[in-house]
Amino acid sequence: MTTYVLVHGAWHGGWCWVRVAERLRAAGHTVFTPTLTGLSDRSHLLAPTVSLQTHIKDVANLISWEELTDVVLVGHSYGGMVITGAADLVADRIKTLVFVDAFTPQHGQAAFDLRAPEANALVRDKARQFGNGWRIPPTPAETFMVNPADRAWVDGKCTDLPIGCFSERLHLSGAVDRIADRVYVRAGAYPNPTFDKALADARADSRFRAHVVECGHDIMVDEPAELARILLESA
Repeated sequence: MTTYVLVHGAWHGGWCWVRVAERLRAAGHTVFTPTLTGLSDRSHLLAPTVSLQTHIKDVANLISWEELTDVVLVGHSYGGMVITGAADLVADRIKTLVFVDAFTPQHGQAAFDLRAPEANALVRDKARQFGNGWRIPPTPAETFMVNPADRAWVDGKCTDLPIGCFSERLHLSGAVDRIADRVYVRAGAYPNPTFDKALADARADSRFRAHVVECGHDIMVDEPAELARILLESA
């Protein structure tokens, strides 16, 4: 039996993993799908002080308090920032890191450093117009190329993201570098130079196994069976 911790990306919540989680559980595994502070069912905790470090502690504390070991830690999109930071704190508890169309940051980098400048300008402008300067409204599911049948569901579930999640820099001790088993899963139908580079870097890194799934950015929504298969294989 394997223990999976599935970490969502920006604007999402634990709800986005439901189709993948049910497949992993049906195969006999233990699955946690935490919602990060200030988002989705925890949106009542949204505050300007919520940042990347808050979310790193959410995940690291879950793993520690539940006394989880040999964890397959999975992060989607912005969740790649979160799982990298969390794994650095609890490296001895992590077996595999899986980046699902996700950022693969290095020490000292923020999500804003990894995103395209025009994308950063857009979210900063949206935060000024609609979020008192610190809340970023959700990116529409259509922009992420979510399949048409699920766009209304995804849009109805997404909530604002504190800008500190993108602006705060990641501080690593180097412990995460000891985790040698890694997977990168790229959404092949979602054009994005940041994730293209992450895939290329993964293919050049012997620690990684790389996969491409032909769908939009939210692979866990569009292709849950294929993503579950990859995760089961990774275990």
